Amino acid sequence: MEQNWFFPPHDGIRLGDLADRIGAELVDVAVADRAVRSVAPVYRAKPGDVCYMLSRKSRAELETCEASAIICDKTISSLVPAHIPVLLTARPHTAFALAGTLLHEIAMRPARNTSLRGIAPGAFVDPTARLEDDVEVEPTAVVGAGAEIGRGTRIAAGAVIGPGVRIGRECTIAAGASVLCALVGNSVIIHPGARIGQDGFGYAPGPKGGMIKIVQVGRVIIQDHVEIGANTTIDRGTMDDTVIGEGTKIDNLVQIGHNVRIGRYCGIVSGVGIAGSTKIGDGVMIGGGSGVNGHITVGDGVQIAAMSGVAADVPAGERYGGIPARPMRDFLRDVAEMAMRAEERQKKKKGGANE
Repeated sequence: MEQNWFFPPHDGIRLGDLADRIGAELVDVAVADRAVRSVAPVYRAKPGDVCYMLSRKSRAELETCEASAIICDKTISSLVPAHIPVLLTARPHTAFALAGTLLHEIAMRPARNTSLRGIAPGAFVDPTARLEDDVEVEPTAVVGAGAEIGRGTRIAAGAVIGPGVRIGRECTIAAGASVLCALVGNSVIIHPGARIGQDGFGYAPGPKGGMIKIVQVGRVIIQDHVEIGANTTIDRGTMDDTVIGEGTKIDNLVQIGHNVRIGRYCGIVSGVGIAGSTKIGDGVMIGGGSGVNGHITVGDGVQIAAMSGVAADVPAGERYGGIPARPMRDFLRDVAEMAMRAEERQKKKKGGANE
């Protein structure tokens, strides 16, 4: 890949220092002063790059690897050529993520769109809004009446912060996002085009057909260290609040309905839809393209496979998949039975054609 000026290399971190900071053991301490500046995949890593391996499947890629270090665990460290230093750890994926954070800090949240700092010309900040020191508001962004924004937060170009919204410190509200009727914690990242706090989908049957809109007067509560992907929508509550728990990460193009309560440290992948008033526990992982019914409870630690349809409560700690979602062992058994029946039908068709 040609030089990537969007994310330039680091000035350099000693390999020994990098090992300490990511919790890895540098096997050959003689190279501790070697500098690393960037991350790269194994097959095209060059001097100055650090990469990682999770399995033997990457073995062939080592033939073209010239990395300054490879992060891996003991089970595959013997595969690494002798000329490439090894950073040994039981959690190579986590260690590599930490290395990337150190070497490419600029990539960890949406970057500035201009070189301007502070309140840029062309931004509109209502006179009644309260901004702490070191807040940035880029051109064409709007901060509404009575809004409060904490120190170190950046409001990017074209973003709209509604009246009375409160945003904590060290947050990034990226270009074109809108945040309405919401209380946002510290160190929250909201990616471009996300829509937070608009009214939810609620209607009652009209007296002469059609539908009458149900008023939505709740809020959205986003706790600390949450990340919300591009073009994701989170509706405000009808009368209670929609809540996103601390440390939860939400991918692009996710729809979260009104009054949904999501616990701490959940992961929700692209294309998921969660209907209103559902309760999601702590540490829940929901695979891409899944749909979750309204007014149900998904317990702590649950894992939902991609493209599943969750229609009823899921007990804590379970792994579910399929449509309707059911325990993974049942889902896999059903899939195997359907495959076997399909194979039998094909055999019968072939047998009939040969008669």
